[in-house]
Amino acid sequence: METASSDCNVKPDEQQADGGMEADRTMSRSDSGSGDDSLDGLLNCVPRCPLTPSLSPRKRTTSQSKTEPPLLRTNKRTIYTAGRPPWYNVTGTTFKEAFVIGLCGGSASGKTTVANKIIEALDVPWVVLLSMDSFYKVLNKEEQELAAKNEYNFDHPDAFDFELLVTVLRKLKKGKSIKVPVYDFTSHCRRKEWKTVYGANVVIFEGILAFANKELLKLLDMKVFVDTDSDIRLIRRLKRDISQRGRDISGIIKQYNKFVKPAFEQYIEPTVQSADIVVPRGGENFVALDLIVQHVHSQLEKRKLRWDISALASAHQGQPLPKTLSVMESTPQVRGMHTIIRNKETNRDEFIFYSKRLMRLLIEHALSFLPLKPVSVETPQGGIYNGKRLSGQRITGVSILRAGETMEQALMAVCKDIRLGKILIQTNHDTGEPELHYLRLPKDLSEDYVILMDSTVSTGAAALMAVRVLLDHDVAEDKIFLLSLLMAEMGVHSVAYAFPKVRIITTAVDKEVNDQFHIIPGIGNFGDRYFGTDAPSDWCESDEGMDF
Repeated sequence: METASSDCNVKPDEQQADGGMEADRTMSRSDSGSGDDSLDGLLNCVPRCPLTPSLSPRKRTTSQSKTEPPLLRTNKRTIYTAGRPPWYNVTGTTFKEAFVIGLCGGSASGKTTVANKIIEALDVPWVVLLSMDSFYKVLNKEEQELAAKNEYNFDHPDAFDFELLVTVLRKLKKGKSIKVPVYDFTSHCRRKEWKTVYGANVVIFEGILAFANKELLKLLDMKVFVDTDSDIRLIRRLKRDISQRGRDISGIIKQYNKFVKPAFEQYIEPTVQSADIVVPRGGENFVALDLIVQHVHSQLEKRKLRWDISALASAHQGQPLPKTLSVMESTPQVRGMHTIIRNKETNRDEFIFYSKRLMRLLIEHALSFLPLKPVSVETPQGGIYNGKRLSGQRITGVSILRAGETMEQALMAVCKDIRLGKILIQTNHDTGEPELHYLRLPKDLSEDYVILMDSTVSTGAAALMAVRVLLDHDVAEDKIFLLSLLMAEMGVHSVAYAFPKVRIITTAVDKEVNDQFHIIPGIGNFGDRYFGTDAPSDWCESDEGMDF
């Protein structure tokens, strides 16, 4: 487990530049025992965990495990968590909301086991698992002292931050990015590092009081109560708290009798009336699990909306180019560089050299659209010069991997100390949909001007998703500048129609896109020519060459 931090009650930080997108499925603890639910199994783990005073710190420190690889392995398959299908359509608006399953039940009833079995049986690639454990309130000094003596009631509704929980689940249901707190069970504080989580086809929310809040109930499309015998739950809790949290039996029994059992009878058990399905025996009840899976499958079919690339191709035929588009003047110098990089006979060194020159000119041209304010400075000769200075916050560059990354050097050469981020989008061969697979953004983007870089834009699919990601991170639409060396009219129209405030800047616009969605006459696969490689077929290479 991670070592706990002592930072209390902090606000979530945006993903640091050295961290990837964390669409974690590890938002829950293991409520259910993984071994034999018997007293023999309990006694076997006691010798390894000698009795300690009740004031001893627990071994388990946080509400989440350390950062895991972005996947969940089940008995049958690997379920990936980093990517997800488009959560919006070709107009830039969201698809139907995610299907949210609420799992409620007593402590150690097996909610997480049921959740994992549902995930495995659903056989859908994008699922988010969210736990109430992440939403405990931060305790003050007096409450922390009570908790250290097993005198604080963690099973009471007042122990949870329902306001934050409802806000987070509502955003997740709508497909927005969210930040989930990491609760430190040793200091009873929220750690500074919050987890960034993205939407999915299905969201599974589990907790002992998952049905205890009216606003929370409204967000649940399906409510499942996991009903497990109280003796089994007590045995599981003893095993877990002894082996994972370093607590002694007397303290566990004291807390169970004083808080856990009464809270279950008063607050948890009555909520079974809100459940659509009651699952006796938890994860071993395969009949109930099959019913749940069948219902979810039927709901997903009703909500199914595919990314319609043909709609992108035909929606704006014959329309004039949008006013938000700015094309660099086709001077003899610019046209000469285009001639070189478009020529299939140009060798790699020449291609790279002239591409970089063109990128530098494009960046300089784009910066002229940033808002400037008048400023006066004194020259070394004592005179006054009336000039201009950037009005507003910082400039941040974000590249769409991998070809967009080639534009970073030009941006850094022009903008000193600029912050950089990266987005990776790949194509799902089964559905033909672009999917977000990797994200690394600097923190605090909301006030920045963001230069979004891609080498070429044909259909606009990758650019649409990238812009949507930035909007999800609270970047203002009119502060996003999409830069590309070459665009197709189709891509320009698609982006401008979905996001009419985004500034689109390029060195040239070609009219046609062929059946493989390559720009005609085009420039070829920019990434292959620049890096001297044969790109893997699942790379969304600047959305030109996407395998739709």
